This record gives sequence, structure tokens and C-alpha cells, in this order.
Amino acid sequence: MGQTVPLTPTMNAHVAERADARTAAIPWYIWTTLAAVLSGVVGAVWDISWHESIGRDSFWTPAHMLIYGCGIIAGFSAAYLILSITFQKDNPLRDASVTMWGCRGPLGAFICAWGAAAMITSAPFDNWWHNAYGLDVKILSPPHVLLALGVMGIRFGLVILVLAEMNRARGAYREKLEKFFLFTFLFLMATTVGMMQEYTNRILMHSARFYFVIMMTAPIWIAAVSRASRSRWAATIMTAMYTAVHLLFVLTVPLFPATPKLGPVYQNITHLVPPDFPLLILAAAFAFDLVRHYITNWGKWAQSAALGVVFFASFVAVQWPFANFLNSPAAQNWFFHANNYPYFMPSTSLWARSVYYFYEANSTEWWIAMAGSLLIAMLMMRLGFSFGNWMTRIRR
Repeated sequence: MGQTVPLTPTMNAHVAERADARTAAIPWYIWTTLAAVLSGVVGAVWDISWHESIGRDSFWTPAHMLIYGCGIIAGFSAAYLILSITFQKDNPLRDASVTMWGCRGPLGAFICAWGAAAMITSAPFDNWWHNAYGLDVKILSPPHVLLALGVMGIRFGLVILVLAEMNRARGAYREKLEKFFLFTFLFLMATTVGMMQEYTNRILMHSARFYFVIMMTAPIWIAAVSRASRSRWAATIMTAMYTAVHLLFVLTVPLFPATPKLGPVYQNITHLVPPDFPLLILAAAFAFDLVRHYITNWGKWAQSAALGVVFFASFVAVQWPFANFLNSPAAQNWFFHANNYPYFMPSTSLWARSVYYFYEANSTEWWIAMAGSLLIAMLMMRLGFSFGNWMTRIRR
């Protein structure tokens, strides 16, 4: 009566796997680096809104402190990890590390350390640049580019740390890390697309340059994540997370009051100006994942060309009419925020009047530029697939 039924080896393996998934914890250095990335993300969105709503009144704004806190947290975390592995001969991570400059540590930690150094270096450079050339300059100024490279280094380092852990894992623990990977990956696409926001304003969405910029920055990440992850819908899931995070800022940033401190003031600002409504990259990512499933047996370049066409065509198909909506009175509400302009934007500007601007002089130039956008989409798809294949081999 007291007998029990013995478990088969297969059942024992499943039980052990579930137990491992419950007890296996994502390493501390991944959590601290994620905290650094999130600090930088919030700081960057806040800083851009601060510039547009208040003006750059001081280097010591809370937004700046969050941005540079990203470099400090990631830098100290990476340095501690590298030094502990270097000097602790029995550290369990030594076999999963690389050697660089006489030190030993995970590849992602070295990348994070470099990114942190670039970010911290950009701080006094940016302060000097503003004092020399003005308080509100273009996004792509030299110190901002250095800062963006540092931010990208930390975000990329985080992804590499997650990939190394994920590619060594199995079973349910790997599935847990896959979800974590897709979330951390969205910040890579956010960096490149965000740095091009001077070319992604809604009044530029009928210009061919707008589509060229998006095809140059988004498809490489869409393709890479689809290869690095085992999920059929990896690109869709990652892009949905990206859209949700972006939309969260669009809806929450205006909840905070703000008034301009610099002049001239052309807009009646009473709250922080939110980011623009997210681009409809999600629709293009869904079309990409849908078609990709049916052409897995095609050659590398054939897949890249086909999926480049799919991504480009689907994005144009949804973003073009959506631009008309964003430029209409219907989008001037609490959700789309199409009527929120920076304080320094005159009411006579094309943006304030919702008038399209074209970089191309005529229709011939427009068609040539659109053809170039399609070609760059194919090329970036091919680069993204190669990049994703490399990611699957990361173990250290």
C-alpha cells in the first residue's frame, strides 16, 4: 500500500529541468547592467523633453544625472566583475571568460567598460560644447555622438552578457533567458532609431529620406534578433516591447509640469513635451516574421532580398497613411500628442502648421531615393542575419 511508482529517466529529467528553472537565477551583473541601461533610457527621454520644454539651464539636471549614472553603474559593475574573475583563480566564470589587456572577464563586461568610459568622457566635452556653441544645439553634435556610442556600447554589452548566459543554458532556464534577451535587445534598435529623430518627424514621413533612414537603422536589428532567438515571432515580440516602452513615455512624460527658462518662447508650455508617437515598425516586423517562416530554405541573399522587400513595403504601406492622420487635427489629443511642440518652435514653422517637407527636389529624385531605401533594406537584412548568426555562437 505504501509503494510509490518510480519515475522514468525521462520524467526525472523533466522534473530536474523544472527545478533548475525555478532555482536558476539570472546573474547579478546582468541585473546591474540592465539597471544602468534603464537609468540611461529614462534620463535620455527626460533630457530631450527637458531641452524642448525648459531649455538646457544647467549641466546638473536630474536627467543628466540619470544618463551619466548609466555609465557609472555599468562601469563599476563591469570593473568589479572583470577584476574579481582576474584575481580569483577559482572563480566559476573564468572558463566562460576572455582575456584582454592582461585581465579576464566576459566579453560583454569589457564592452560595457568601454561604453562607460566613452559616456563619462562625453560629459565634460558636452558641457564645454554647449558653453562654446550654445545651450541647445543639434542632436548629432560631436559630444552627443560620443555619448551615443558609449550608450550603445553599454546596451550592446548587456545583450552580449545575456547571450553568453543564454547560449550556455538549456531547457526552461534558456527559455527564461530568451525573454530577457528579447527585452534587452529592443534598446539596441531604440538607440539607432532614436539618434535619427531629426529625420523622423511626422512632416518628413512622405519624404524618401525618412524611409531611407528607417531602412538603414531598423532592419539590421529585426534580422539579427530573428536569428539569435529560437522564437518564430522574435522580431514581432521585440518590436512590440519597443513600441510599448516608447508609448509608455509618450503617455507619462506630459503628466509632469514644466515651463521654459530660455527664450525666445513661441509655444505655451505647461508640461514636459513628450516624444513623438512611435513609428509603426511593429507592423513591418510582423510581416517579416510571417513571411520568414515560409522561406527558410532559400539562399542567404534570396531571403535577405525578399524580406527586405517585405519589410520596406509593409512599413511604407502603414506609415504613409498614418502620417496623414498624425498631421490632421484628429491626432491632436492626449494619446497621440500631435499638438505638442518645443517651446522654441514658431507657429509659422512647417511642423506647427503640419505641412510636409521633402528633401527631394522633384519626383525623379524621390523615386531614386525610395529605390535606394529598398536596396539598403535588403543589405541591412543581410548584415543582420550574419550578425545574428554570430550571436548564436557567443559563449563567453
